[in-house]
Amino acid sequence: MNTKNRIIPPGSTLGVFGGGQLGRMFTQAAQRLGYRVVVFSNEPDSPATQVANETVIGDYLDPIAVRAFAEKVEVITLEFENIALEAVARAEEVTLVRPGYNVLSIAQHRIKEKRTLQQLGFPVTPFYEVRSMDEASKAGGELGWPMVLKTTNWGYDGKGQAKVSNLAEAKNAIELLGPEPLIAEKWIRYQVEVSVIVARTATGEKAVYPMFTNSHSNHILDVTTCPASPELAKVGREAESIAMGVAESIGLEGILCVEFFVTVDGGLMINEIAPRPHNSGHLTMEACRTSQFEQQVRAICNLPLGDTSLIQPAAMANLLGDVWGDDAPYFERALKEPATYLHLYGKQSARPGRKMGHITKLADSVEQAADQVVKIRDAIRCSTPTLF
Repeated sequence: MNTKNRIIPPGSTLGVFGGGQLGRMFTQAAQRLGYRVVVFSNEPDSPATQVANETVIGDYLDPIAVRAFAEKVEVITLEFENIALEAVARAEEVTLVRPGYNVLSIAQHRIKEKRTLQQLGFPVTPFYEVRSMDEASKAGGELGWPMVLKTTNWGYDGKGQAKVSNLAEAKNAIELLGPEPLIAEKWIRYQVEVSVIVARTATGEKAVYPMFTNSHSNHILDVTTCPASPELAKVGREAESIAMGVAESIGLEGILCVEFFVTVDGGLMINEIAPRPHNSGHLTMEACRTSQFEQQVRAICNLPLGDTSLIQPAAMANLLGDVWGDDAPYFERALKEPATYLHLYGKQSARPGRKMGHITKLADSVEQAADQVVKIRDAIRCSTPTLF
Protein backbone atom coordinates (compact mmCIF):
# COMPACT_ATOMS: atom_id res chain seq x y z
CA MET A 1 0.00 0.00 0.00
CA ASN A 2 1.24 3.50 -0.85
CA THR A 3 1.98 5.07 2.55
CA LYS A 4 1.76 8.58 1.09
CA ASN A 5 -1.78 8.01 -0.18
CA ARG A 6 -3.19 6.12 2.79
CA ILE A 7 -5.99 7.57 4.90
CA ILE A 8 -5.03 8.59 8.43
CA PRO A 9 -8.28 7.80 10.24
CA PRO A 10 -9.89 9.49 13.25
CA GLY A 11 -8.35 8.14 16.43
CA SER A 12 -4.84 8.73 15.09
CA THR A 13 -2.41 11.30 16.47
CA LEU A 14 -1.67 14.44 14.50
CA GLY A 15 1.13 16.94 15.03
CA VAL A 16 1.28 20.67 14.45
CA PHE A 17 4.38 22.85 14.24
CA GLY A 18 3.50 26.10 16.03
CA GLY A 19 1.57 27.08 19.11
CA GLY A 20 -0.44 30.12 17.99
CA GLN A 21 -4.15 30.62 17.50
CA LEU A 22 -4.19 28.86 14.12
CA GLY A 23 -2.75 25.78 15.81
CA ARG A 24 -5.33 26.13 18.58
CA MET A 25 -8.28 26.16 16.16
CA PHE A 26 -6.76 23.32 14.11
CA THR A 27 -6.39 21.28 17.31
CA GLN A 28 -9.99 21.88 18.33
CA ALA A 29 -11.25 20.88 14.86
CA ALA A 30 -9.14 17.71 14.91
CA GLN A 31 -10.34 16.75 18.36
CA ARG A 32 -13.97 17.08 17.27
CA LEU A 33 -13.19 14.40 14.67
CA GLY A 34 -11.65 12.15 17.32
CA TYR A 35 -7.95 12.80 16.70
CA ARG A 36 -5.31 13.38 19.34
CA VAL A 37 -3.04 16.35 18.71
CA VAL A 38 0.54 16.95 19.78
CA VAL A 39 1.78 20.54 19.46
CA PHE A 40 5.43 21.52 19.03
CA SER A 41 6.05 25.01 20.37
CA ASN A 42 8.88 27.08 21.78
CA GLU A 43 6.44 28.77 24.18
CA PRO A 44 4.92 26.75 27.05
CA ASP A 45 1.66 28.71 27.42
CA SER A 46 0.78 29.46 23.82
CA PRO A 47 -2.84 29.29 22.54
CA ALA A 48 -2.45 25.82 20.99
CA THR A 49 -0.64 24.27 23.95
CA GLN A 50 -3.61 25.18 26.16
CA VAL A 51 -5.88 22.77 24.26
CA ALA A 52 -3.48 20.14 22.90
CA ASN A 53 -3.52 16.55 24.11
CA GLU A 54 0.23 16.78 24.48
CA THR A 55 2.89 19.42 23.96
CA VAL A 56 6.56 19.20 23.10
CA ILE A 57 8.39 22.36 24.13
CA GLY A 58 11.63 22.91 22.31
CA ASP A 59 13.66 24.88 19.83
CA TYR A 60 12.89 24.30 16.15
CA LEU A 61 16.62 23.87 15.53
CA ASP A 62 16.95 21.20 18.22
CA PRO A 63 17.14 17.91 16.25
CA ILE A 64 16.48 15.76 19.32
CA ALA A 65 13.31 17.65 20.29
CA VAL A 66 12.02 17.69 16.70
CA ARG A 67 12.64 13.98 16.26
CA ALA A 68 10.95 13.15 19.56
CA PHE A 69 7.93 15.15 18.42
CA ALA A 70 7.81 13.52 14.98
CA GLU A 71 7.94 10.04 16.47
CA LYS A 72 4.73 10.70 18.39
CA VAL A 73 2.51 11.45 15.38
CA GLU A 74 1.39 10.07 12.01
CA VAL A 75 1.38 13.37 10.15
CA ILE A 76 2.51 16.91 10.97
CA THR A 77 1.02 20.13 9.63
CA LEU A 78 2.05 23.79 9.82
CA GLU A 79 0.46 26.45 11.99
CA PHE A 80 2.40 29.27 10.35
CA GLU A 81 5.02 29.53 7.65
CA ASN A 82 7.87 30.90 9.75
CA ILE A 83 8.99 27.43 10.78
CA ALA A 84 12.68 26.63 10.35
CA LEU A 85 13.13 24.54 7.22
CA GLU A 86 15.63 22.42 9.12
CA ALA A 87 12.88 21.34 11.50
CA VAL A 88 10.62 20.25 8.65
CA ALA A 89 13.46 18.37 6.95
CA ARG A 90 14.28 16.51 10.16
CA ALA A 91 10.63 15.68 10.82
CA GLU A 92 10.21 14.35 7.27
CA GLU A 93 12.90 11.77 8.03
CA VAL A 94 10.49 10.26 10.57
CA THR A 95 6.92 10.96 9.44
CA LEU A 96 4.75 12.81 6.92
CA VAL A 97 4.73 16.62 6.95
CA ARG A 98 1.92 18.38 5.06
CA PRO A 99 2.56 20.86 3.54
CA GLY A 100 6.15 19.71 3.44
CA TYR A 101 9.61 21.09 2.86
CA ASN A 102 9.22 21.93 -0.83
CA VAL A 103 6.04 23.98 -0.42
CA LEU A 104 7.32 25.72 2.70
CA SER A 105 10.62 26.61 1.05
CA ILE A 106 8.68 28.42 -1.69
CA ALA A 107 6.27 30.27 0.58
CA GLN A 108 8.89 31.20 3.16
CA HIS A 109 11.17 33.14 0.83
CA ARG A 110 9.54 36.06 -0.97
CA ILE A 111 11.91 36.09 -3.96
CA LYS A 112 11.66 32.33 -4.46
CA GLU A 113 7.89 32.55 -4.08
CA LYS A 114 7.54 35.27 -6.70
CA ARG A 115 9.95 33.61 -9.14
CA THR A 116 8.31 30.21 -8.78
CA LEU A 117 4.81 31.55 -9.35
CA GLN A 118 5.99 33.71 -12.25
CA GLN A 119 7.74 30.76 -13.91
CA LEU A 120 4.57 28.70 -13.48
CA GLY A 121 2.64 31.36 -15.39
CA PHE A 122 0.68 32.96 -12.53
CA PRO A 123 0.23 36.74 -12.26
CA VAL A 124 2.41 38.26 -9.54
CA THR A 125 3.28 41.78 -8.49
CA PRO A 126 6.35 42.99 -10.44
CA PHE A 127 9.49 42.60 -8.31
CA TYR A 128 13.25 43.11 -8.25
CA GLU A 129 15.95 41.60 -6.02
CA VAL A 130 17.88 44.23 -4.07
CA ARG A 131 21.32 43.62 -2.57
CA SER A 132 22.78 47.12 -2.80
CA MET A 133 21.93 50.77 -3.33
CA ASP A 134 22.79 50.37 -7.01
CA GLU A 135 20.18 47.63 -7.31
CA ALA A 136 17.70 49.75 -5.33
CA SER A 137 18.21 52.52 -7.88
CA LYS A 138 17.68 50.08 -10.76
CA ALA A 139 14.57 48.71 -9.03
CA GLY A 140 13.15 52.20 -8.69
CA GLY A 141 13.80 52.85 -12.38
CA GLU A 142 12.19 49.59 -13.41
CA LEU A 143 9.27 49.43 -10.98
CA GLY A 144 8.72 53.15 -10.48
CA TRP A 145 8.51 55.18 -7.29
CA PRO A 146 7.07 54.63 -4.75
CA MET A 147 7.84 50.96 -4.30
CA VAL A 148 7.88 48.55 -1.35
CA LEU A 149 11.05 47.04 0.09
CA LYS A 150 10.55 43.80 2.04
CA THR A 151 12.71 41.27 3.82
CA THR A 152 12.78 37.95 2.01
CA ASN A 153 11.99 35.95 5.18
CA TRP A 154 10.02 36.18 8.42
CA GLY A 155 7.66 39.02 7.55
CA TYR A 156 3.95 39.12 8.40
CA ASP A 157 1.24 41.68 9.24
CA GLY A 158 3.28 44.47 7.69
CA LYS A 159 6.45 43.63 9.61
CA GLY A 160 9.72 43.59 7.67
CA GLN A 161 8.67 46.03 4.96
CA ALA A 162 8.72 49.72 4.10
CA LYS A 163 7.22 51.91 1.41
CA VAL A 164 9.92 54.09 -0.15
CA SER A 165 9.46 57.07 -2.46
CA ASN A 166 13.05 57.90 -3.34
CA LEU A 167 16.64 56.71 -2.99
CA ALA A 168 17.15 58.39 0.37
CA GLU A 169 14.18 56.50 1.84
CA ALA A 170 15.41 53.32 0.18
CA LYS A 171 18.82 53.76 1.85
CA ASN A 172 17.16 54.09 5.26
CA ALA A 173 14.98 51.05 4.60
CA ILE A 174 17.95 48.93 3.50
CA GLU A 175 19.82 49.87 6.68
CA LEU A 176 16.76 48.99 8.76
CA LEU A 177 15.70 45.78 6.98
CA GLY A 178 19.06 44.39 5.79
CA PRO A 179 21.65 43.07 5.53
CA GLU A 180 20.18 40.03 3.78
CA PRO A 181 18.87 40.48 0.22
CA LEU A 182 15.60 42.38 0.03
CA ILE A 183 12.81 42.24 -2.50
CA ALA A 184 11.48 45.40 -4.11
CA GLU A 185 7.87 45.19 -5.26
CA LYS A 186 5.92 47.59 -7.43
CA TRP A 187 3.47 49.77 -5.52
CA ILE A 188 0.13 48.53 -6.80
CA ARG A 189 -2.84 50.84 -7.06
CA TYR A 190 -5.69 48.46 -6.45
CA GLN A 191 -9.45 48.41 -5.91
CA VAL A 192 -9.44 45.86 -3.12
CA GLU A 193 -7.48 43.03 -1.56
CA VAL A 194 -8.99 39.56 -1.74
CA SER A 195 -7.99 36.05 -0.75
CA VAL A 196 -8.85 32.48 -1.70
CA ILE A 197 -8.30 29.37 0.40
CA VAL A 198 -7.83 26.03 -1.33
CA ALA A 199 -7.22 22.53 0.01
CA ARG A 200 -5.59 19.58 -1.73
CA THR A 201 -4.98 16.00 -0.62
CA ALA A 202 -2.06 13.72 -1.47
CA THR A 203 -4.31 11.94 -3.96
CA GLY A 204 -4.99 15.20 -5.79
CA GLU A 205 -8.54 15.99 -4.63
CA LYS A 206 -9.04 19.76 -4.42
CA ALA A 207 -11.66 22.05 -2.91
CA VAL A 208 -11.79 25.83 -2.98
CA TYR A 209 -13.68 28.34 -0.82
CA PRO A 210 -15.50 31.32 -2.29
CA MET A 211 -13.34 34.43 -2.53
CA PHE A 212 -13.07 36.64 0.56
CA THR A 213 -12.86 40.44 0.45
CA ASN A 214 -10.44 41.97 2.95
CA SER A 215 -9.82 45.39 4.46
CA HIS A 216 -6.72 46.20 6.49
CA SER A 217 -5.72 48.69 9.15
CA ASN A 218 -2.04 49.39 9.87
CA HIS A 219 -1.10 46.44 7.64
CA ILE A 220 -3.15 44.02 9.79
CA LEU A 221 -6.33 42.37 8.54
CA ASP A 222 -9.29 44.24 10.01
CA VAL A 223 -12.50 42.92 8.42
CA THR A 224 -13.20 40.07 5.99
CA THR A 225 -16.50 39.58 4.17
CA CYS A 226 -18.08 36.91 1.99
CA PRO A 227 -19.60 36.69 -0.58
CA ALA A 228 -17.93 39.24 -2.81
CA SER A 229 -19.93 42.02 -4.40
CA PRO A 230 -21.66 41.27 -7.73
CA GLU A 231 -19.08 43.53 -9.43
CA LEU A 232 -16.34 41.15 -8.28
CA ALA A 233 -18.12 37.92 -9.22
CA LYS A 234 -16.06 37.38 -12.38
CA VAL A 235 -12.86 38.25 -10.53
CA GLY A 236 -13.85 35.75 -7.84
CA ARG A 237 -14.17 32.90 -10.31
CA GLU A 238 -10.80 33.77 -11.81
CA ALA A 239 -9.13 34.03 -8.40
CA GLU A 240 -10.52 30.66 -7.35
CA SER A 241 -9.25 29.11 -10.57
CA ILE A 242 -5.77 30.60 -10.05
CA ALA A 243 -5.65 29.36 -6.45
CA MET A 244 -6.56 25.85 -7.58
CA GLY A 245 -3.83 26.04 -10.21
CA VAL A 246 -1.23 27.18 -7.69
CA ALA A 247 -2.13 24.33 -5.33
CA GLU A 248 -1.77 21.78 -8.11
CA SER A 249 1.41 23.26 -9.57
CA ILE A 250 3.37 23.34 -6.30
CA GLY A 251 2.11 19.92 -5.18
CA LEU A 252 0.22 21.18 -2.13
CA GLU A 253 -0.81 18.64 0.48
CA GLY A 254 -2.85 20.55 3.01
CA ILE A 255 -4.36 24.01 2.88
CA LEU A 256 -3.18 27.19 1.17
CA CYS A 257 -4.27 30.83 1.12
CA VAL A 258 -3.55 32.93 -1.96
CA GLU A 259 -3.76 36.69 -1.41
CA PHE A 260 -4.47 38.94 -4.41
CA PHE A 261 -4.67 42.59 -5.37
CA VAL A 262 -7.59 43.44 -7.66
CA THR A 263 -6.14 46.18 -9.84
CA VAL A 264 -8.02 49.29 -10.91
CA ASP A 265 -8.69 47.73 -14.31
CA GLY A 266 -10.08 44.53 -12.78
CA GLY A 267 -6.97 42.37 -13.13
CA LEU A 268 -5.51 40.07 -10.50
CA MET A 269 -1.99 39.99 -9.06
CA ILE A 270 -0.86 37.50 -6.45
CA ASN A 271 0.58 39.34 -3.46
CA GLU A 272 1.67 36.29 -1.48
CA ILE A 273 0.77 32.73 -0.53
CA ALA A 274 0.54 31.09 2.89
CA PRO A 275 0.54 27.26 3.20
CA ARG A 276 -1.71 27.18 6.27
CA PRO A 277 -5.11 28.41 7.47
CA HIS A 278 -5.50 32.16 7.14
CA ASN A 279 -6.97 34.97 9.19
CA SER A 280 -9.36 35.79 6.34
CA GLY A 281 -10.74 32.25 6.50
CA HIS A 282 -11.89 32.44 10.12
CA LEU A 283 -15.45 33.22 9.05
CA THR A 284 -15.66 29.73 7.50
CA MET A 285 -16.10 28.38 11.04
CA GLU A 286 -19.73 29.54 11.03
CA ALA A 287 -20.40 30.76 7.50
CA CYS A 288 -19.35 27.67 5.50
CA ARG A 289 -20.38 24.05 5.73
CA THR A 290 -16.79 23.02 6.46
CA SER A 291 -14.40 25.29 8.35
CA GLN A 292 -10.89 25.89 7.04
CA PHE A 293 -9.55 24.10 10.11
CA GLU A 294 -11.58 20.94 9.60
CA GLN A 295 -10.59 21.11 5.94
CA GLN A 296 -6.94 21.23 6.98
CA VAL A 297 -7.47 18.07 9.05
CA ARG A 298 -9.22 16.33 6.16
CA ALA A 299 -6.54 17.36 3.65
CA ILE A 300 -3.51 16.20 5.64
CA CYS A 301 -5.24 12.94 6.60
CA ASN A 302 -6.26 12.19 3.00
CA LEU A 303 -9.93 12.15 3.94
CA PRO A 304 -12.63 13.31 1.51
CA LEU A 305 -12.62 17.11 1.47
CA GLY A 306 -15.61 18.93 2.92
CA ASP A 307 -18.26 21.11 1.33
CA THR A 308 -16.93 24.67 1.03
CA SER A 309 -20.20 26.35 0.12
CA LEU A 310 -21.34 29.47 1.96
CA ILE A 311 -24.34 29.00 4.27
CA GLN A 312 -25.06 32.69 4.86
CA PRO A 313 -23.44 36.07 4.16
CA ALA A 314 -20.85 36.83 6.83
CA ALA A 315 -18.25 39.25 8.12
CA MET A 316 -15.32 38.66 10.46
CA ALA A 317 -13.65 41.39 12.51
CA ASN A 318 -10.34 40.89 14.29
CA LEU A 319 -10.10 41.70 17.99
CA LEU A 320 -6.70 43.24 18.58
CA GLY A 321 -5.23 44.19 21.91
CA ASP A 322 -6.39 47.74 21.17
CA VAL A 323 -9.92 46.64 22.18
CA TRP A 324 -8.67 45.98 25.70
CA GLY A 325 -8.12 48.74 28.23
CA ASP A 326 -7.57 48.69 31.96
CA ASP A 327 -10.12 45.89 32.16
CA ALA A 328 -11.56 43.19 29.91
CA PRO A 329 -13.85 44.22 27.04
CA TYR A 330 -17.62 43.97 27.46
CA PHE A 331 -17.89 40.55 25.83
CA GLU A 332 -21.52 40.19 26.91
CA ARG A 333 -22.46 42.88 24.41
CA ALA A 334 -21.35 40.60 21.58
CA LEU A 335 -22.85 37.46 23.09
CA LYS A 336 -26.33 38.96 23.34
CA GLU A 337 -26.44 39.63 19.59
CA PRO A 338 -28.06 36.94 17.39
CA ALA A 339 -25.93 35.09 14.82
CA THR A 340 -22.78 36.53 16.41
CA TYR A 341 -19.84 34.30 17.31
CA LEU A 342 -17.03 35.27 19.67
CA HIS A 343 -13.67 33.49 19.50
CA LEU A 344 -10.91 34.26 22.02
CA TYR A 345 -7.46 32.74 21.72
CA GLY A 346 -6.47 32.37 25.36
CA LYS A 347 -3.71 34.99 25.27
CA GLN A 348 -3.20 36.48 28.72
CA SER A 349 -1.47 39.71 27.75
CA ALA A 350 -3.22 42.22 25.47
CA ARG A 351 -1.21 44.84 23.63
CA PRO A 352 -1.90 47.05 20.62
CA GLY A 353 -1.72 45.14 17.35
CA ARG A 354 -1.78 41.69 18.97
CA LYS A 355 -4.48 39.36 17.67
CA MET A 356 -6.51 38.34 20.72
CA GLY A 357 -9.59 36.91 19.02
CA HIS A 358 -12.24 37.57 16.41
CA ILE A 359 -15.97 38.04 15.97
CA THR A 360 -18.00 36.59 13.12
CA LYS A 361 -21.43 37.95 12.24
CA LEU A 362 -23.96 36.25 9.96
CA ALA A 363 -26.69 38.34 8.37
CA ASP A 364 -29.16 38.47 5.48
CA SER A 365 -26.68 40.44 3.37
CA VAL A 366 -22.94 40.90 3.38
CA GLU A 367 -23.43 44.66 3.81
CA GLN A 368 -25.46 44.10 6.97
CA ALA A 369 -22.92 41.64 8.32
CA ALA A 370 -20.01 44.04 7.73
CA ASP A 371 -21.80 47.00 9.29
CA GLN A 372 -22.98 45.05 12.34
CA VAL A 373 -19.70 43.28 13.12
CA VAL A 374 -17.85 46.60 13.30
CA LYS A 375 -20.56 48.11 15.52
CA ILE A 376 -20.40 45.11 17.83
CA ARG A 377 -16.64 45.32 18.07
CA ASP A 378 -16.85 49.03 18.86
CA ALA A 379 -19.46 48.31 21.55
CA ILE A 380 -17.33 45.81 23.43
CA ARG A 381 -14.29 48.10 23.74
CA CYS A 382 -13.35 48.57 27.36
CA SER A 383 -13.65 52.35 27.02
CA THR A 384 -17.14 52.23 25.49
CA PRO A 385 -19.49 53.96 27.98
CA THR A 386 -22.89 52.75 26.76
CA LEU A 387 -24.39 49.45 25.76
CA PHE A 388 -24.67 48.51 22.10
